[in-house]
Amino acid sequence: MNESATQEAARLIWTHWQAGQVLDALPQACRPANRAEGHAIQAQLPLVSGRGVEGWKIAATSTVGQAHIGVSGPLAGRLLAGQVAADGATVPSAGNRMRVAEPEFAFRFGRDLAPRATPYGMAEVLDAVYTLHPALEVPDSRYADFAHAGEAQLLADNACAHRFVLGPAAPADWRDVDLRAHPVHGRVSGASGSHLSREGTGAAVLGDPRVALTWLVNELSALGLTLQAGQIVTTGTCMTPLEIEPGDSVTADYGRLGCVSMRFAA
Repeated sequence: MNESATQEAARLIWTHWQAGQVLDALPQACRPANRAEGHAIQAQLPLVSGRGVEGWKIAATSTVGQAHIGVSGPLAGRLLAGQVAADGATVPSAGNRMRVAEPEFAFRFGRDLAPRATPYGMAEVLDAVYTLHPALEVPDSRYADFAHAGEAQLLADNACAHRFVLGPAAPADWRDVDLRAHPVHGRVSGASGSHLSREGTGAAVLGDPRVALTWLVNELSALGLTLQAGQIVTTGTCMTPLEIEPGDSVTADYGRLGCVSMRFAA
């Protein structure tokens, strides 16, 4: 694909995203045929949207999630400026068809990690992390049938990135916590009085959120991209996604690591 085709695909993704509309598929002339072309389209999203990149997300960090959308492994996506909100935010529901909230472990970086020939180790990655945060992702796709779009088109679609809520920084002793076993309690309170509760742990995220974080750093390095100081990486849902409807409130309680909440707009 040439640059004109990748930009056209990115424009289609962005305009449908903003309008809350869906595509059956990208047109053949600008449809990615492989992961590299999907990444190339995604890389054009900041340009066509005029938005900066506040961080990164990882989709499909469990075998169940990978099977659900028919991909062979995790997918990286960009968190664009204007799509990231603070704890307690009201998240727009219009146009969102997935209608789930995903409790996640998110990490903010204190220094750059530049591309290099050798992979980064987990200890190196964690040494560059500034803070850990409880977080909620509210994903969505610009495809009518995202489960069968294929990983190249899903990468072009920003790995289903949509809205993201960043909770407060965890206490500084979070590094002493075994994130694999750390429990997270998710709760949805419906406007009608209904309730949904679900439990999870960090083990749902590629076995350990720190493993997922290291994967993302090395994925960016292989793509020639720098993970920049100040950027956030959210590592994937640590439980079966919480089903939500407009008007619902969502809380994810990480115990000693803090809480994060949001409201899905009516």
